[in-house]
Amino acid sequence: MGSNSEYKKSKPVLVKTYTKPKRARQRAMYRFNYSKLFWIFFAGCFFGVMVETLYCLIMRHRFESRVGVIYGPFNPVYGFGAVLLTICLKWLSNKRDLWIFLGSAVIGGAFEYFCSWCQELAFGTVSWEYSHTQFNFNGRTNVMYALFWGLLGIVWVKELYPRISSLVDKIPKRLNRVLTLVLSVFMLFNMLISAMALERQSQRRNGVPPTNTISRFFDEHYPDELLKKIYPNMMVVDDKKPLKS
Repeated sequence: MGSNSEYKKSKPVLVKTYTKPKRARQRAMYRFNYSKLFWIFFAGCFFGVMVETLYCLIMRHRFESRVGVIYGPFNPVYGFGAVLLTICLKWLSNKRDLWIFLGSAVIGGAFEYFCSWCQELAFGTVSWEYSHTQFNFNGRTNVMYALFWGLLGIVWVKELYPRISSLVDKIPKRLNRVLTLVLSVFMLFNMLISAMALERQSQRRNGVPPTNTISRFFDEHYPDELLKKIYPNMMVVDDKKPLKS
């Protein structure tokens, strides 16, 4: 009103935001160090127990201990399995789901077989036995569970691992170092004391009497009754009756 200047509307300024290419993001996500591998292991130890406990509640309508160590809801089999899947499936993360599925089925089935063999070799026991199922491999694993590993691999690569990796990267470095150290010592102690308790149980089963302070300590604090509650599915393997295929 009284001014000859024209009013010009300012155009919105578009600010370009830089985003890493998909390949660069994946390389960063799969850049491993001890801290990240430990957190993968720790998460696998815990969530593996939770999933199997829930599966048992749904399918068998009862609660069963599915832990692999004496202290806490942890099972190192799932932890090491998670680390193995993460490292091995890194090369398949950009491939079709079919390749991830097949890779995970083979890796998971072989790992399950290996764990069963190691447990029998070390303690003369097994915690699972599939001789009564079809398409089993020496009773240590079977095709059905290999397929479950395949499905788990897809979920792990596509959903779970990226989220866990992102959460780990958000932990402040100093806090991350402290937590990793403390929990590493705890899990190492937990696995060591559990292995020693099972070894002493194997000795008792073979009639070996306590001969020193350590063996007497384990007999007193980790008797068979306690270990039976912790490992209700553990079975003694008779050397005269090996697992059948």
